[in-house]
Amino acid sequence: MTVTRRGRRLLRLAVGLILVLAFASGGWMWLRDSSLVAVRDVQITGVTASDGEQVKAALTSAGLDMTTLHVQPQALKEATANLTSVESLKVRSDFPHKLSIQVIERQPVAALATKGEERIPVTGDGIVLRGVTAERDLPSLTLDAGAVGPKLTDHRALGALKIAGAAPDVLLRRSNALVVNGKGIVVTLKNGPELVFGSASDARAKWIAAARVLAESSAAGATYLDLRIPGRVAAGGLAPIDPEADNPNPQPEAQNSPTLNQG
Repeated sequence: MTVTRRGRRLLRLAVGLILVLAFASGGWMWLRDSSLVAVRDVQITGVTASDGEQVKAALTSAGLDMTTLHVQPQALKEATANLTSVESLKVRSDFPHKLSIQVIERQPVAALATKGEERIPVTGDGIVLRGVTAERDLPSLTLDAGAVGPKLTDHRALGALKIAGAAPDVLLRRSNALVVNGKGIVVTLKNGPELVFGSASDARAKWIAAARVLAESSAAGATYLDLRIPGRVAAGGLAPIDPEADNPNPQPEAQNSPTLNQG
């Protein structure tokens, strides 16, 4: 008899615990989506691109449909899916009513120039930022209109963009155009020589070598600089080269002290 009563008490306790948990869970679900914690203030930072007002409007609209206890990052991401300047978002909720969103933007390194269209900014990995105005000091990359999609796939264009992406900011802003021709990948400077990179390999080392040589008085008046071997930069004439390959015997030990050779 005692065992039976004890079993009944345990059963009642178990049922009671289940009911308490159910009510607690339901209460949390109610509170999580209630107006008591509704987002009323959306703070957005990191927006600098020309489509910034659209980005802010989209994020604010999506954010105001949330609560600080039920933030939905995927919904915010979807709200900016068609706004190409947005790469990612960092979201933080501040109880009870504030939502903070930091926008991480894609950084263009060049502007596509096609017939009949304005210049379109493009990132170092080939993402075309349609709907964003290209800054004037971005170098131009000329392509056929038919070749421009959401992301570039032409390996020559991607090689040129890789070089632009590796450029020190001061030299990128001095660059006028990215060209692929018989000399390989060439960067033309405003009021300066052509920079012949050949291929996109060792792009950063080549830019460092270019910066050092351009600072030397002996490079004044050079028509172009041959940067295929970063440690042995040549200024002057240069025959056409294979755009897909650099010199097979580079001298990396000399990259920190480039030598200027007149050619």
